[in-house]
Amino acid sequence: MRRTLTVTAATAALLLPGGPLPAAGSGETARAAATHWSAREARSFWTAGRMASARPAGPATPWPGAGTVPATARETTAGPGTGEDFDGLPVVGRMFVMKDDGAYFCTASVVSSPGRDLVLSAAHCLLGTDTRQVAFVPRYTIENPQPYGMFPVLRGSDGRSKVWIDPRYRSRGADRGAAFDVAFAQVGPDTGGFPVEDVVGGNRLVTGAGYAHERVSLIGYPATAARPRLCVNRTTRFTSADPGIPGTFLRIDCTGYPGGTSGGPFLTHFDERTGTGDVVGVIGGWKTGGDTPDTSYSSYFGTEVRELYEKAAASAE
Repeated sequence: MRRTLTVTAATAALLLPGGPLPAAGSGETARAAATHWSAREARSFWTAGRMASARPAGPATPWPGAGTVPATARETTAGPGTGEDFDGLPVVGRMFVMKDDGAYFCTASVVSSPGRDLVLSAAHCLLGTDTRQVAFVPRYTIENPQPYGMFPVLRGSDGRSKVWIDPRYRSRGADRGAAFDVAFAQVGPDTGGFPVEDVVGGNRLVTGAGYAHERVSLIGYPATAARPRLCVNRTTRFTSADPGIPGTFLRIDCTGYPGGTSGGPFLTHFDERTGTGDVVGVIGGWKTGGDTPDTSYSSYFGTEVRELYEKAAASAE
């Protein structure tokens, strides 16, 4: 089961189009129309109804008991490998995007940066020449769609969204480039002018930490649930034997992570006081995150991811 939509190299781009460009008009008018995408506009466009109707960027597989969830986060008793719906964390949310055939979403999380405005997800969630109106909504739930507001993914002067993806993922595609299935995006301030990290905090990016972690909190937004999902388990090293999908990945067994959970963070050293942790992976990579909803994968966070982050942080500043 592919976790989200696979985008071919022929249609992928390193930076996303920020929306349909104007067909005619003066240079200044066209440039303004292409680049203007504020928090106010994002909130107007992404209504509660439109967000609720968004589909995961790919097929979704329901699991037994979907919808029967604990009433509060405190009641969540997710054991090793057992996913449970919970009230979520401010630092994790849904990333909404529009494509020509409708509204889609993945999972994303805030990562600490000098500009306090970077969000982390999977590359396959943010590729596509027809992707537009991209916005991050922290701690989204059906019952409370915008508890911390909405943060638009900014656009450059060329009208493209400010997203950083390893060019090898773009050129090789989702399978042969699975080892590089990571993306950073710069989001603008909320309607009050505050950067996202000031509002909800940020996880610390950790690279070069190996594959085996004894306690990882996996968080994602399943398509069939009204709230996000939490699971705690250990990770192991998985090396692909498929020459068409080369690479070595983090692997975690956690039940109930179907379509929509792509881009969800692997968190270690979670601090309940701050609601943040060290992010060592995101759901993606091998088969864009896994071919069953009960086992998830991540591209390894090594030198390449650190360099990509530093490029994004420097460009965002």
